[in-house]
Amino acid sequence: MKTQVAIIGGGPSGLLLSQMLNKAGVETVILERATRFHVLARIRAGVLEAGTVEMLRAAGVADRMEQEGTPHSGCYLTDDDLMVHINFQELTGKPVMVYGQTEVTADLFEAQDAMGTPILHEVSDVVIHNADSSAPHVTFTHKGTAKRLDCAYVAGCDGFHGVSRQTIPAAKRRAFERVYPFGWLGILSRTKPAHEELIYANSANGFALASMRSDTLSRYYVQVPLTDRVQDWSDARFWGKLRSCLPGDIAADMETGPSIEKSIAPLRSFVNEPLRWGRLFLVGDATHIVPPTGAKGLNLAVSDVYYLHSALIDALTKGDESGIDAYSERALTRIWKAMRFSWQMTTMLHQFEGEDSFAAQMRKATLRHLSQSETARRELAENYIGLPF
Repeated sequence: MKTQVAIIGGGPSGLLLSQMLNKAGVETVILERATRFHVLARIRAGVLEAGTVEMLRAAGVADRMEQEGTPHSGCYLTDDDLMVHINFQELTGKPVMVYGQTEVTADLFEAQDAMGTPILHEVSDVVIHNADSSAPHVTFTHKGTAKRLDCAYVAGCDGFHGVSRQTIPAAKRRAFERVYPFGWLGILSRTKPAHEELIYANSANGFALASMRSDTLSRYYVQVPLTDRVQDWSDARFWGKLRSCLPGDIAADMETGPSIEKSIAPLRSFVNEPLRWGRLFLVGDATHIVPPTGAKGLNLAVSDVYYLHSALIDALTKGDESGIDAYSERALTRIWKAMRFSWQMTTMLHQFEGEDSFAAQMRKATLRHLSQSETARRELAENYIGLPF
């Protein structure tokens, strides 16, 4: 097999990169270890930055998002009964879009199928060869047969546990990591959302997030110790904990019901540098992980795709390699800004085991400052809706 760009990983970042390249006439092959059913069953983020929305429009996959997605002009941050409104529309002129990552992925699969892009599922034994040469290739097993894919470039979109980052020699890469001592227990329920906008709650009883996927599908989270297990949390226990973290009037009117999905996600911040080794480029979770507090995971992957797709197009169609030479530095500049924001939000909203009374007062003071300072609210809003690419 032969193609121009081999894409390792068939999640949203790999699919979007392929879509953008294909629209410019660049050939791709996508290799994905999981079944399509498994990829589409992953429950992930649901808040899309303004720049992500524009990228999906440019990719030609925004029609269903425009019909079914919900633009949000703001969110709330709370401290028990104090609610601070961050009005994105007034402060930045832009909203965010609530539209699930699963739906984005489904839209991208449909578009890629329409283009006839080769997407090979249930691929195993993937090895990237000669990435530091002018003729890389990828070997893998598909349907019991060993295969080879020759290419000009390789894009590693295969997540934190994929082979792409590990292909870069350890001496050539550097990792920066912070593991947080808690996780998010999340549920999905067919209930009316607690509020028309997202609520990030910092309370005496811990952190909670009231989010949604639609007018009839809600997504909620509460902070839990890493030692907790999903089976430790009945639906009744979860709803009780959530109510204890939200402002009283919101909790009193909240609709509850059976969970249709329940999981615990540990929180970590991780950055790998660089994002390039020879003709191998890392994208999305393969090279960075953010805590979900600032809704940056998928959005940060999309900004990687923004920088990389244009760089690869220029290299392959014009012989101009300046974009691929600058890819890692350009992407990392934005990655670290998003890391700072996600770290700031996580620190501002969560209780840390063993913290002193000073820490709780600092969280309260930060929220009061936001309630009184338009400048502070604007800075938060600019980061939340997404810094420019």
